[in-house]
Amino acid sequence: MARQPADVLNPGVRRREVFAWAMYDFANSGYTTVVLTAVFSAYFVGVVADGAPWATFAWTASLSLSYAIVMLSMPFLGAWADRRAAKKRLLALSTVGCVLTTAALSQVGPGAVVLGIVLIVLSNVFYSWGESLVAAFLPELAQPQALGRVSGWGWSFGYLGGMLALGLSLMVVLRDKAAGLSAAQFVPKTMWITAVVFGVSALVTFVWLKERARPLTEEGAGGSGKAWRQLNATFREARRYRDFMWLMACAVAYQAGVAVTIALAAIYAEQVIGFAQQETMVLIFVLNIAAALGAFVFGHWQDRIGHRRALGLTLAGWVLTCVIAAVTTTKGGFWYAAAIAGVCMGSSQSAGRALAGLFAPPAQLAEFYGLWTFAIRLASIVGPLTYGLITWGTGGNQRLAILATAGMFVAGWVLLQKVDVERGRQAAITAS
Repeated sequence: MARQPADVLNPGVRRREVFAWAMYDFANSGYTTVVLTAVFSAYFVGVVADGAPWATFAWTASLSLSYAIVMLSMPFLGAWADRRAAKKRLLALSTVGCVLTTAALSQVGPGAVVLGIVLIVLSNVFYSWGESLVAAFLPELAQPQALGRVSGWGWSFGYLGGMLALGLSLMVVLRDKAAGLSAAQFVPKTMWITAVVFGVSALVTFVWLKERARPLTEEGAGGSGKAWRQLNATFREARRYRDFMWLMACAVAYQAGVAVTIALAAIYAEQVIGFAQQETMVLIFVLNIAAALGAFVFGHWQDRIGHRRALGLTLAGWVLTCVIAAVTTTKGGFWYAAAIAGVCMGSSQSAGRALAGLFAPPAQLAEFYGLWTFAIRLASIVGPLTYGLITWGTGGNQRLAILATAGMFVAGWVLLQKVDVERGRQAAITAS
């Protein structure tokens, strides 16, 4: 990582520590890219469930169940981690859990719907816990005026990890298809690839990333009861943190649309546009390149033009993406939508994570990122489940479902106008 100016990183933070933090994004991105987006989602619908009319709904319902578990657990886990300075310990546990359950997905074959649902729920819960916990390290590493940049580095580096896992998986798929093997024979191999890339890459994080928080005294830290009381106190003071609350509402709206893209892009490409599985994997690979560039460039731009304006521009791009995807009938047209989606995905996710860090009191980072995760996972239920219900209720009209997704981004833009960045930052400072 290049030498950074003194106003980017907090005092005492070394560049290798930022690299180690970004390596976790690199490690876990293979899970979302291969399992949730490019390979296992379409495999579950088309092979495991044999293309049944309820298959897409079953997939979205499984994800929704996992996100509901995360919503109910992560704010408490965050508050507990803050009191115990245990972010890194919990991150290690969630990482091991996700790696093991991802590898276990290799055992899901045709007809094994229940096993597939159980493992996708468990793996996604572990993944989501880890994503929230690692995000809570961001304000400890970067100075407030550089949160967008550093967040963008992590997201852009993360997409490179997704491309590595997907690229290795694509090589296996192309080789095995040429040999005449079926999806039931080569998809399990991609689950092993994803698990190994995740586990090996995350080792860098645990070697160099420091737990900079300090636990409270044993008397003050308490057990789970103290963590619950801390969480309740935050809710009682919701008016003080009203800009963070407006940001959460905004995130529920626009991240619902992002969740549709992550969970259903491969299904839409194959069942509506007519992509073959290897074409879908190439599409998602290119989408990750666009997302990496979007996260990196917008991260720098966000710190210059303002967090709210940068996020608002990406939401406009998302609306355009949904409209193009809904009306296009050609693979070429869908490629345009995917390219725009990639740029917007990297930038919108990076921008949201940085804003959450700006509004989080320094002594409550894991708790506030746990609340942020609550909003993101609620969105992950609302978006794909709404899409699945529209598809089911209209007899499989996914074009109407993707067009309806544009409304989620419009709602996010409207709610974003309620956010006052300076006021939200001041509330975080005075609370510490």
